[in-house]
Amino acid sequence: MRTTFLTLIAVAMSVGAWSQAASVNWMTIEEAVEAQQREPRKIVMDVYTKWCGPCKMMMANTFTNPDVIDYLNANYYPVKFDAESADPVSFQGKTYTNPTYVPNKPGRNGVHQFSQALGVRAYPTLVFLDEKSAIIAPISGYKTPPQLELYLRFFEDAYTPSVAHSDWEAYQNTFQPSW
Repeated sequence: MRTTFLTLIAVAMSVGAWSQAASVNWMTIEEAVEAQQREPRKIVMDVYTKWCGPCKMMMANTFTNPDVIDYLNANYYPVKFDAESADPVSFQGKTYTNPTYVPNKPGRNGVHQFSQALGVRAYPTLVFLDEKSAIIAPISGYKTPPQLELYLRFFEDAYTPSVAHSDWEAYQNTFQPSW
């Protein structure tokens, strides 16, 4: 009896540790576009900078939420992109760089050309791309899990290229977050 009880505790602890270890399966944009060739899905890209406070809050509070993690991993290709990175990015036949990047510079650095091409004007920004990697929309600002759920579900379930602003407003007004 004691052995069975200890076994149940050990199993419960390992399941708890496993669920806490789950995280968003972040990819590069190149990996996400390649994955779309095998299984079409939309892409959601978290464009951030290392110095951005709301970016850090979103990483700590939103992207660690189990519902967010599960939904992103199951329905999207999640991409994380540092808007001040020195790394070149290949996207849709073009290579983007950060020509104003200064190595070992503390604080802010030059803005990556890819960030500019995505229409990013603030951090954090979530950029949604369709199943063919066409940019749907950049959405700026910190998002809580329920706020993020609204966008994730809209772009997954209700978005079409011809969606009217009134359709978005109706969706937003009737949306009931489940997270």
